[in-house]
Amino acid sequence: MQISIGNDHAGTLYKNAIIKHLQETGNTIINHGTDAEDSVDYPDFIHPVAKDIEAGKSNFGIIVCGSGNGANMTANKYQGVRSALCWNNEIVALARQHNDANVLSIPARFVSVQQAIKFVDIFLDTPFDGGRHKRRVDKIACS
Repeated sequence: MQISIGNDHAGTLYKNAIIKHLQETGNTIINHGTDAEDSVDYPDFIHPVAKDIEAGKSNFGIIVCGSGNGANMTANKYQGVRSALCWNNEIVALARQHNDANVLSIPARFVSVQQAIKFVDIFLDTPFDGGRHKRRVDKIACS
């Protein structure tokens, strides 16, 4: 699976741990995130992830910033991107099952690295339920 990842300075440690975990399980990673902890502007690192999803270059995206909100708002500006801000296992699973989310937004200042890795596993392993949820997801995009 090809996964794009992006992060700001608050998510560098998380991104590195997530990349290591994903590579150990045979995934290909496109790293658009900063590798430093110096303050940066999160949109600069999130736009490329959303563009990869929009263009079909990656199957999924993972984005990490302090609250997860700014990254999530940025990603959701793109057609075909359904980014979900998640802070517990159940919300991660529902984002996939009910919303067919294709980008996971992680709030680094509110969850541990271990929780974030668990979120990634749940996100990638949980299928979309389809059915009545597909009808709703089909109404999300602007025309």
